[in-house]
Parts: sequence; C-alpha cells; structure tokens
Amino acid sequence: MELVELHNIHKVYQMGEIAMPVLRGISLKISRGEYVALMGSSGSGKTTLMNILGCLDRPTSGEYRLDGRDAGALSADERAVLRNQTMGFVFQNFNLLPRTSALENVRMPLAYSPDPPSEREGRKRAEAMLERVGLGNRIHHEPSQLSGGQQQRVAIARALINQPPILFADEPTGNLDSRTSEEVMQIFRELNQEGVTIIMVTHDESVARYAKRVVRIRDGIVESEQSGVQATAESSQEKWPIREEISGARKSSAAKALTRGLHMLRTAFTGLRRNMLRAALTTLGIIIGVSAVIAMMEIGQGSSRSIQQTIASMGANNIAIMPGTAASGGVTFGAGTSMTLTPDDAKAIQTEASAVRTAAPIVRARTQVIYGNRNWVPSEISGTTPAYLDAREWGVAEGEGFSNQDVRRGAKVCILGQTVARELFQGEPPLGKEVRINNVPFTVVGILSPKGANMMGMDQDDVVLAPWTTIKYRVTAKSLSTTNQSASTTSTSSTSTTSSTSDLYPSTGSSLYPEQSATQAANTPLPVRFTNVDRILVAAASSTEVQNAIRQITTILRERHRIRPGEPDDFNIRDMTEMTKAMTSTASMMTRLLLAVALISLLVGGVGIMNIMLVSVTERTREIGLRMAVGAWRRNILQQFLVESVALCFFGGAAGILVGRGASILVSMLLHWPTAPSMEAILAAFIVSTSVGILFGYYPAWKASRLDPIIALRYE
Repeated sequence: MELVELHNIHKVYQMGEIAMPVLRGISLKISRGEYVALMGSSGSGKTTLMNILGCLDRPTSGEYRLDGRDAGALSADERAVLRNQTMGFVFQNFNLLPRTSALENVRMPLAYSPDPPSEREGRKRAEAMLERVGLGNRIHHEPSQLSGGQQQRVAIARALINQPPILFADEPTGNLDSRTSEEVMQIFRELNQEGVTIIMVTHDESVARYAKRVVRIRDGIVESEQSGVQATAESSQEKWPIREEISGARKSSAAKALTRGLHMLRTAFTGLRRNMLRAALTTLGIIIGVSAVIAMMEIGQGSSRSIQQTIASMGANNIAIMPGTAASGGVTFGAGTSMTLTPDDAKAIQTEASAVRTAAPIVRARTQVIYGNRNWVPSEISGTTPAYLDAREWGVAEGEGFSNQDVRRGAKVCILGQTVARELFQGEPPLGKEVRINNVPFTVVGILSPKGANMMGMDQDDVVLAPWTTIKYRVTAKSLSTTNQSASTTSTSSTSTTSSTSDLYPSTGSSLYPEQSATQAANTPLPVRFTNVDRILVAAASSTEVQNAIRQITTILRERHRIRPGEPDDFNIRDMTEMTKAMTSTASMMTRLLLAVALISLLVGGVGIMNIMLVSVTERTREIGLRMAVGAWRRNILQQFLVESVALCFFGGAAGILVGRGASILVSMLLHWPTAPSMEAILAAFIVSTSVGILFGYYPAWKASRLDPIIALRYE
C-alpha cells in the first residue's frame, strides 16, 4: 500500500465571480521512505499541492488517500491530529514565534499531542532535538538573535519533535546562503536515510538533486517524473521509531487532561509575555473598573452604615412600650394612666426576646432643676437604668454614667444634657456639683454627648437622666393611680399643691398617732414603693428586627400580664417603621447608584479587553495558522485565547482589589468619609471581572478558532 495516493486532484480558487484553476487533475503516488522533490515555476501549483498533501487545504475535487485513509473525508480535528502526529512542516519563512526562545518554539507541537509528555520530558526531548540540528548552545535564544540558517534549523527541530513519518518542506533553502543550504539538505538526507518520507517543494535544481525522485509540475498538471541524482544512495532502513514505541507508558485520562491544561496555560501565558506592555495596558481598564467597584461599594456601605447609625441614634430601631389607658365611671384618663408596666417587664423583655438588644424602664418627671441662683426646666427628666444610654446609643462626653448599683440603692446622682449643663452652669465645670430637683440634691456625675434635634425638631440635649428609683421615690413620690406622672408638676412655691400619703391610702379607722399637718406630711413623705413605670424603651437588635421584636414583646407581656386570648392588650407599642424605611431606602438607593457608576467603568474595561483581543487575533493570524499546522485543534485555539482573556481580567481583578482597597483607605484617611470593608463587594468584583474576561474574550477566541490554516499562514 502506497503512503500517498492522489487521483485526479483539482483545485479551483474562486475570486469573486472568476474561477481560477490551480491544479488540473493531478494523480501521484508516493511510497514510504521516498525523498520527493516537487519542482515547477512560480504559480505552477506545487505549493498548493503540498498544502493538500499536508492536510492544510482541501482539493476541490478528486481523491486523496493517506496511508489508505480518505483524507478528504476527515474532520478538521482529525486532520489536526494527522498534522501533529504524522506530518512535520518546514516553511520557507521559518514561521517561528517572535520573542520566544528556540526551546519554546520547538516544544510547541507537544502541547497539541493526544498524549502530551510531562513538562520535564517535553523539555528534554526539545533539547535533544536542538542538539541534533546543532543548536544545543542556542536553546534560549530568540529568533531575532539567530541567523537565517539557525532559524531554519529550529524550524526543522520543531517539525521533528513528534517524530513524524512524513516531512514537508516548502522551499527550505529559499532564504539561505549556499553553505547553509547544503547543511540543511544534509540534515534532510540523514532523516530520509532513517526512514522519514520527505516531500519538498523547490525550484532550485541544485536542491532537487538531493531528492531520489523529482516530480515536475507545470500549469497545475504533472509534466514529468524522474529519478534524482541521489536515487542510488543508501535506501531507507526504517530507523525512525514507530509511534507506539515512542509514546511510552500510557497515561490515565486525568493525567492527560492535567498535562494538557498545564500546556495550555503555559502557551497562553507565553503569548501574553511576548507583549507585556500591551497586556499591562489592557488590564488597566479592568483594574480601574474593579477598583472603582470596590471603592464605591465600600464608600457606599460606609455611608449606609453611618446613616443607619444616625437613624439608630435618633431612635429608628427603638420601640416604646406605653401603659394602657385607665378609665373610671365612663371617664377615660388618657394614654399612659394605667399602671400596667413594671421594671420586671423590662428585665423579662431583655432576657427572653432574642430580637431585642436591650430594654430600659423609664419614669418621667417635669420640674425645675436648680443650681445656685439659676434654674431651668428641662423638657425631660427621666429616671431610668444604664441600659437607656445603650438603647439610645448615647455616649457620655464628660465624667461617667450611673451604674445598676446606683439604681438599686436609689443614689442621688444624675447626668445632664448639653443644654441643661450650659443653662445652669454657664461655662463652669459641672462635674461633682450639686443640683436640686424638687428640693432633692443630685450630684452631677456626667455630661451627655451632644445629640441635637430629633426628627420632630425637639432638643434632645435638654434632658436630665437619673436612676429611676430615685426619680420615682424621691422626686415624684406619687403613683399613677392618682395622677398622670408624666405630666405632674411639683413646685417649691407656696402656691403649689401638697401631696400627702392620705392621698395614697384610704383611712382604715382611728389613728394611733396624732395626725400630721399638711406641712409635716409634705416635708416627710412616706416612700410607698409602687413598682409601675411610665414606659419601657426597647432597642431592637437591628432596624430589620423591629417587627420581629414587637411580636416577641407582645407575646411576653401578654403572658406576664395574664391577658386571655381575645382580650385587648393593656399596653401600647410604638415604633418608627416609616422613618426607618425612608432612610434605609435612601441609603440603598445611594449604594446602588454608586455601584451602577462603578459597573459602567468595568463594562468599559470589558470592551477594551474585547478590542485588544480582536487586535491580537489579527496580529497573530500567522501564529494561529502555524499552531494549526503543527496540530492544534480549533478548541485548542479557542481555549488559548480565552485563557489569555480570562488571565488578563483575573490579574486585573486582583490588582483592582488592591487598588480599590487602597483608594477606600485613602478616602477614609484624607477626606474622613465613612467606609466599610466589604468582602461581598470584593468577591463580586472578582467574579464579575473574570466573567467579563469570558464574556468579552469569547468572540475573539471563537473568531481565531474558525480561521482556515492555509489562509492564516498566508496572512500578511
């Protein structure tokens, strides 16, 4: 069986509406081990014939059988395997990859082998092949550092790296001087003697004399055949190793896939490394886009968190629990007049409600605060616990707050708001001074941080805080059963109404002791300890947990107050849901706006990736054709360019994360804007940048993979 059989091969190129026949019915047979020279003038069709023989091109009509197989019926990938395993190509223009070492040029076909060798084995084979062609000391030199003859030797070594049984050479000495041409032809002679079938295209008679058979082509037909001068030379001895012998031990599928993946990554990074400046400028768009996403998201989250803290400080996540309404004889006394809430209710809510961060009971009073000859009536005097400051997220600017121990023993200490401190002390240091509230002396232990006006425009700094036990039992000394404690006013003037314990307890008979006068009763009130409070202030764990906290509080209080199903609550719960929704919506809208602006820059970076990859495909068209000529499948080309695109975005994304974090830190340090690290933003930006590489890199990669090998090789 002949190795090559051609039967009536025709090749016609279509130039618009004009048909240009190049081959006009060529029939030819080539046996194993032959050394054939195809000769003819320029335009005779000899190069087209060699391209058809090398499965780089297809005939318009006719039959081409290679080792008994119909080559015309093979798929593109099957033809690629033939070019990789069965054929080697030596081109007139060398077709070496620029800015790539001789070693890497020779190793290139190994990356597309069905059973690729390991990195170490491939390097060893490439070095051995370069040693054979006399370039053992030039393996790390790039083509620009090699002479024409040395470049051709590298091309020969590349063609032989997979030890193919057929070697195609297209004008292998066309760009060489006579001495170098003789050295190259000597290499071909030695290869033929080892059993390699050589098919060479030339128009040089001196070169054709090295062949054992000369086929002359003229105007697309075989004009004549004759034996070459070397026809009587030593016949081939089939010394070239058989494919099964050189493949060695078969690898597992997983090992093959891993080796191919490593080869593909090395090939892609080698391609990027050949033009580092362009690669760096390409990634710049992704770096800017990703860093913008990171910085904008962190600034947005910081601003959102700051807004949420502001909302929280204004009480957006606060819940006010009010007592129910008392009524008697058909007369309703108004909201908060029923004694239904106790300090124990606050403790139970804080302990049992998982959606609650803290809870504080409040007893309110309204009276003068006196210091020396100055007095002031604060808008609010609240008796509470230290949990109140936590619930309101209110810090102490000077001094310290009172403790739970102060609450338990009814200590006469207080904390003043900024407005009260300013009005009473007029710039004097207030800490340690005594103020009188309803003639009860209180020691000032702290000054609250300024808070400003609330949503209703009321001054939040016009406040006095003290232990609730002290306010209830020493300042107000009344129960809500007889008066609305929140609205009660106690005055030191002679016109004020005195309160006596007889208002709290009905007479049970004759007294054992002389009855006190009104003045005596006012000066020595009995500490009757009713444990109701005016309200309970609750802070939910977060603004999103407010509704959940309300449900838990309702359940706890109904159970504690023994309210049967169907009966109305004896308490009222108020929250600030609407304000929270409005402020949260504003913060979310701002964050989304910043993210949209940042994503636009990332999209621009993706368009830049596509643009550069399209330019890269155009610039590297001949490289693509060369890779296909040495056995690259279409999917190999697709994967290579896709990996290059993803790698650009991957490293651009990594650099963008660092730049974005740095920009966020600088903004926080220099402009004092609130920022917050966002792992979600970092992951999202990284995933998006890699996706951009796939999305915008796929089309250029697909376009590259669809190129026809012969057209790509001829591209100028």
